[in-house]
Amino acid sequence: MNANERIGIVLFQLGGPDSLEAIEPFLYNLFRDPDIINFPGAFLARRPLAKFISSRRSKKVAEHYKEIGGKSPIVDLTNAQAAALQRELDEQMRAKVFVAMRYWHPMTQAVIQEMKKERFTKIVLLPLYPQFSKATTISSMKEWTRQCNINNFNHIPSLPICCYYNHPLYIDAIVDKINAAYKKFSHLSPADVDLVFSAHGVPVSLVKEGDPYKVQIEETVRLVVEKGQWKSPHFLCYQSKVGPAEWLKPSIDNTVHALAAQGRKHLLVIPVAFVTEHIETLHEINIETREEAKHLGIEQFEMMPALNDHPKFIQCLADLVLQKVTTGKNWLPMCRTLSQERAGVIPPALCPYWTRPEK
Repeated sequence: MNANERIGIVLFQLGGPDSLEAIEPFLYNLFRDPDIINFPGAFLARRPLAKFISSRRSKKVAEHYKEIGGKSPIVDLTNAQAAALQRELDEQMRAKVFVAMRYWHPMTQAVIQEMKKERFTKIVLLPLYPQFSKATTISSMKEWTRQCNINNFNHIPSLPICCYYNHPLYIDAIVDKINAAYKKFSHLSPADVDLVFSAHGVPVSLVKEGDPYKVQIEETVRLVVEKGQWKSPHFLCYQSKVGPAEWLKPSIDNTVHALAAQGRKHLLVIPVAFVTEHIETLHEINIETREEAKHLGIEQFEMMPALNDHPKFIQCLADLVLQKVTTGKNWLPMCRTLSQERAGVIPPALCPYWTRPEK
């Protein structure tokens, strides 16, 4: 690596409201994203529809945020991840880490204005979405490109990282977190404990378009279970469905109901696709699903905490940056192999590294 190089690193995350008053505008920004809501003629209806949905949902969502402290913790936790990554990289390169949220502050445009005050030779774009999806990775990358064009910030080479769902350090970090939570069931036989992996769902239509998210989630779970070598049964389900469209199944609600109906009593829920705590973990899993599980007769319900700034996860992010800066290439996620080995898997056509392979 050239000693004169100075690298800017941008961590992409979806963001969350930093106050109760921010909930409605946050939801508005979310639902007017064409990578979230899209249908024929949507360019005409998207803004009024987003206004309608955000206004309608904001009061109910506000009650949920009140139960977890009145705001999303995602900004504070992502800033802690950025600080930890900065410390890790300081020993290896001249770099500065920034956080860009997709739907609330600090937003991409503001981050670009901060970066324009300094001199960087390269910029690494690092999504905090280990599994690639149009609804997350592509949306953040598109917003970066759009804001760079608007703010005349195209003169520095940008090095995007696509995904890292199978990175050994990412897998190790999840295993460590599971092991810590698994100890709460030490009084039981492993056969009596169910490991419930819960990932954020996406519409089935995205998968049919060639979104690799589903197959990457499945591979993450396979690698985690292989590494952890627990003797407990495990299941994969999805959560956070919005709207009438068909989403990935089974849902976490149906999974918990099915296990309770079989007389299972001890559940460890593992939020596998979430790298920080936010409303989906702290409320949807740890309050709503917990209450439903108790109602169904589940005797012990535990949730694995999100990775947050776990040292191995931070080391994973640092390794991704170093590989990208030194080789110009992504961590090789082997999506092509996954799609070829599994019957019925749609090739990940939405991923730019599938249609334009790196050389």
